[in-house]
Amino acid sequence: MGNLLKDKKAISVFMLPGSLLYLIVVLVPVGWSLVYTLFEGVPGLRFEFVGLAGYRKIFSDPQFWRSFQLTLKYTVIVTGFQILIGLLLAFFFVYGLKRFQTTVRTIVFLPVVLPIVAVGQLFSKIYAIAPSYGLLNSFLSGIGLDNLVKAWIGLPQTALPALCVQDIWMTAGFYAVIFYAGLLDVPANLLEAAKIDGASGWKRARYITLPLLRPILGTAIIYSLSSTLKVFSSVLALTNGGPARSTYMLSLYMYDTAFQFNQYGYGSVIGVFIMLECLCIVMITNFAVNRKKID
Repeated sequence: MGNLLKDKKAISVFMLPGSLLYLIVVLVPVGWSLVYTLFEGVPGLRFEFVGLAGYRKIFSDPQFWRSFQLTLKYTVIVTGFQILIGLLLAFFFVYGLKRFQTTVRTIVFLPVVLPIVAVGQLFSKIYAIAPSYGLLNSFLSGIGLDNLVKAWIGLPQTALPALCVQDIWMTAGFYAVIFYAGLLDVPANLLEAAKIDGASGWKRARYITLPLLRPILGTAIIYSLSSTLKVFSSVLALTNGGPARSTYMLSLYMYDTAFQFNQYGYGSVIGVFIMLECLCIVMITNFAVNRKKID
């Protein structure tokens, strides 16, 4: 096996199928989209070369910037709570839960594997106000808070928070399991030594556990950012971008521009922007997480 791993030709042969698949599935579509950004219209019907006009159009497109700001707002909220709740759940699994750990972890992880359309239908019933109250409005009415009863996904002021709650509920279990696996690798002798020295639970978590979790924390943040910046399916399932485009994310705008309005060139420009946005934010986050402290 050692001789095989030293053979560069053998390594190349083993890497060839995966590299070809990546080339066909990822790189070719990306390159094709870059070409589309220089054209306008529908391929095969009216597809005219316009050069960089699509890129210039972005700067004068108010809907693009509204969707961009909305996507950033959604990303900050959802990513923050995904990581925080996932981390708290992981600490609970390891240090607070004494019995039925496997059962509880399975229940917490269950929303992750549910179909997004099913989750959207579930939360639309929870937030319902007509023809009958959903679970949330029934609860508020039952405890005497009728003034808080409202159409949660029917009002621009509450649609985005309602969407964020759905997506946090659906994905927090995934990050809880990731952090749980990381916590299991924290050396018990370090925590025990700190406890003997008089360190409180908070200090042990702050100065021992969290620093050792830093690589996993960085990976989780990057994964969360790359998912939330491209959010599409969950928005489509719950609100379809409404009401009054209060949840009209950049990915939905890209989809509608290309496939509803048949502006494939400008839709590709928006897609390239989303790709560059994800790349830049992920690179900045990766640098910030992995930066070593200077003494």
